[in-house]
Amino acid sequence: MKNGGKKLLIINILDILRKYSDADHRLSQKEIVDLLDKEYDMKADRKSVKRNLMELIDFGYDINYTETPRMIPGKNGAPEESFILSDFYLEREFTDSELRLLIDSIFFSKHIPKSQCKKLVEKLSGLSNQYFQSRVRYIQMQPDRENANPQLFYTIEVLDEAIAKKKKVHFHYLHFQTDGKRHKKKNADGTVKEYTVSPFQIAASNGRYYLISHSDSRNAVSNFRLDRIADIRLSAEKAKKPEDVEELKNGLDLPKMMAEHVYMFAGKSVPVTFQAKKAILDDLMDWFGNSIRFDKENENDVLCHVTVNENAMRRWALQYALHVTVLSPKSLADQLHEDLVTALAQYKNND
Repeated sequence: MKNGGKKLLIINILDILRKYSDADHRLSQKEIVDLLDKEYDMKADRKSVKRNLMELIDFGYDINYTETPRMIPGKNGAPEESFILSDFYLEREFTDSELRLLIDSIFFSKHIPKSQCKKLVEKLSGLSNQYFQSRVRYIQMQPDRENANPQLFYTIEVLDEAIAKKKKVHFHYLHFQTDGKRHKKKNADGTVKEYTVSPFQIAASNGRYYLISHSDSRNAVSNFRLDRIADIRLSAEKAKKPEDVEELKNGLDLPKMMAEHVYMFAGKSVPVTFQAKKAILDDLMDWFGNSIRFDKENENDVLCHVTVNENAMRRWALQYALHVTVLSPKSLADQLHEDLVTALAQYKNND
């Protein structure tokens, strides 16, 4: 045995399986012997390779192989059945398609800085082999996110700790100004505003991460974009429980809350009825999921019923104004009518 001895042999064989094998790229014992020589300057014979492969399997590694029967002379000269083991490959925890999906979700995220995207993709690529890694080079990232918040991952770590320990957090909140940069929100006197909240849950919506929490200043449930949180720190003060908050007195039902709070606007949800063109049924299901109810369907339109945050519904209905007419509550319908009249006037003033 050359360079490293027996202790390193099993580690290097495992590394070879990770780098060079999958269901489409299987290795014989000879190929492993050759790779040990080429990659690690380590000499080994097939018997020692086979023995270490079996030990890896005994240790719990999911290594697949094929057995080919053959007849060999036995001790008494009579032929005996033996097996040639070949086509070794390491079964992966993630398939290539699963890794590709995870990598795409990182590339298309709207809040992760480019440098951190690259590091995450490198880590995910390392879970597969060289054949997958060569394909990842052809995946392109969206334009650089110069305004991405580099504190994002640290914010998530602190929030995870705060939620686990049931502690409040303090932070500053960022917003864009006309210089195209993020600035910390300020109080009326010009001092930087500090937020104190009881964190309940981190949720993903529309490609963004949000913190669902109770805000001390508003004494209500508030949602904050994680990529806008800065300078977060853990408080020694005990956090409120969700059931102690009026809006969440029946507990935090996250799927229900996400369905009712499109755009993650905070506030109470109300029953809304609207008429929609059937041409946007796919969009309706994307936004409201199984929480939407349909009735009074005709060839072109359908009546829709949802329970949703009223402010969020106002924005959503304006987005789909060519396809949707809100019927109730009347206050929302009147507000949308006023919004559309104002928008039309703005365009007329441009003529």
